[in-house]
Amino acid sequence: MRHIIWDWNGTLFHDIDAVVGATNAVFEPYGLGSYDADGFRAVYTRPIWKAYERMLGRSLFEGEWEKLDLGFHENYHRLMLECGLAADALSTLQSWERAGGRQSLLSMWMHDRLVVKIAELGIDRHFTRIDGLRAVLDGQPAPSGGHKAESMVAHIAALGVDPADILVIGDSVDDALAAQHVGARAVLYTGGMTSRVDLEAFGVPVVDTLANAIDHA
Repeated sequence: MRHIIWDWNGTLFHDIDAVVGATNAVFEPYGLGSYDADGFRAVYTRPIWKAYERMLGRSLFEGEWEKLDLGFHENYHRLMLECGLAADALSTLQSWERAGGRQSLLSMWMHDRLVVKIAELGIDRHFTRIDGLRAVLDGQPAPSGGHKAESMVAHIAALGVDPADILVIGDSVDDALAAQHVGARAVLYTGGMTSRVDLEAFGVPVVDTLANAIDHA
């Protein structure tokens, strides 16, 4: 492997507490009990609206997803201010760089906020490219909470790197599916939103630290 594509939320950025807190806030009016991290991981999936339907035990009504998504992000952007990088994120980025590897970042979080936060944390120099979810895609408002595969296609095309030389590191099965979609390899990390059981079921390596993840490169 010559190039690592990192995920952001739940991988390099340790924001599980903000995600759970924001989820609990938007579902409080529904009378659901609060989730802790493990409880949230038990219901989490992508696309996110499927996880919301699991929580509610029913399909979302027309317009309900957009309302929940807006409410989630309003709460998340407040709570994430208390979050930081995963414990070994910086040392792992530096280690891979010293080994001569290249790395980029692909997230389904909003691009404008993503690049500002990464610069604020002082790690932007480690990436050859940073891509988040654009507000507009092909002239239309970009959907939030969807799958990552098509974004991965565009990211790799912009990199100009052979997928066979790429390792994708993320915290969700969707990261592995996106890697599979383009012909790259994947390693999944347990520090984010998905339970270890669900990660292991996909059949790719699963690790508890980011340092262990780059061992697979």
